[in-house]
Amino acid sequence: MGYSGVRGGQEAIHAAERLACRDRLGGASRWLELDQITGRLGLAVDRVTGEAGLWAPELAARAIRQSRGDLLEAAQLLRAHRSTLPRLAYSSPVPAAAIRPVRRISPAYRNPPGGQILGATHDYTPRILDLADEDTARATAPPPRRPATAGTPVVAPDSAVPPVGLPPAGLLADRRDPTDPEPFDITRAPARPGVPRSARLTAMTRAETGSLTHLWYLVAQAPRNAQPEIPLELRRGHLPLRIEHPFTGSPVTVAGVRVSEARTVRPDARPHPDGSRIDIGYGLCLGDNEAKALAMAGLDLLVHRDKTADRLEQRVLTALDGPELAGYLEHLKLPHYVDFRSIVDRLRALQAPNPEEGL
Repeated sequence: MGYSGVRGGQEAIHAAERLACRDRLGGASRWLELDQITGRLGLAVDRVTGEAGLWAPELAARAIRQSRGDLLEAAQLLRAHRSTLPRLAYSSPVPAAAIRPVRRISPAYRNPPGGQILGATHDYTPRILDLADEDTARATAPPPRRPATAGTPVVAPDSAVPPVGLPPAGLLADRRDPTDPEPFDITRAPARPGVPRSARLTAMTRAETGSLTHLWYLVAQAPRNAQPEIPLELRRGHLPLRIEHPFTGSPVTVAGVRVSEARTVRPDARPHPDGSRIDIGYGLCLGDNEAKALAMAGLDLLVHRDKTADRLEQRVLTALDGPELAGYLEHLKLPHYVDFRSIVDRLRALQAPNPEEGL
């Protein structure tokens, strides 16, 4: 980069920091408590945890409070904090069937096994701004759910909500890749075009939600992708986190995280461009973020269908990371007068009259 810092501006920098702290810590309203953020702004907390790649709702709430609601900045703060934490263990693979769903729908089937479970959603209600005050809203709100006691499952057991079945084997494209046996760790190795599918999925899991959905919509609406994309299953629920016991080696559930999972289908799967196979895309992200899971599954399919189209894989890997995008924007606000001066001098030299023309 062609910017450079200047010594002597420390007083102005400290004053700017004090002004920012005054805006964050001052004001006439009460201090915003963490339980208010996690309890009332849960979707924002889930988005920050997902884009930071760290399931820590209370820390995400702290980051949202510190950033004054800037979710990109909050994800950057949480990801920076994550980089300081020791890696204590590696989690064991957990099948998607282990998700205890609180919501499960299947647009591809009218009556899927276990039925449609709508759960908590605004998908079927009009988007109308609620102008009621706090007292009125509390009076009309449904009674809170009775908290579960120890040992009581929060939702029905897995057997009560069987997963939606896959299309018949003769119609399903095989996407298993023996060269990608372990998840690609993008936090320890750079993810560049040509990496296995697990790297792309991990990059999309941490991608900025708006950028991810925009890229998916832009590519999905292209004429070359005219075939319809249909969600096979969309689920939200609780996924157990398991590790191997350090002494017994047996899998032990140590925690649980909220996740959103989506599987979408498209015909005309590669390497069967005759339309005789159905291809499945997959998306799973932290928290309640159905839009991200659906866009992720759609891009998983689109990259697989045509890896060279518009350098889509490169854009998925390098152009969707929220903290990286925010960092680039931040650097634009640093001193760039050396660059600007060189541009001005070059333009002046190009516009200057040639002395030989007057001879």
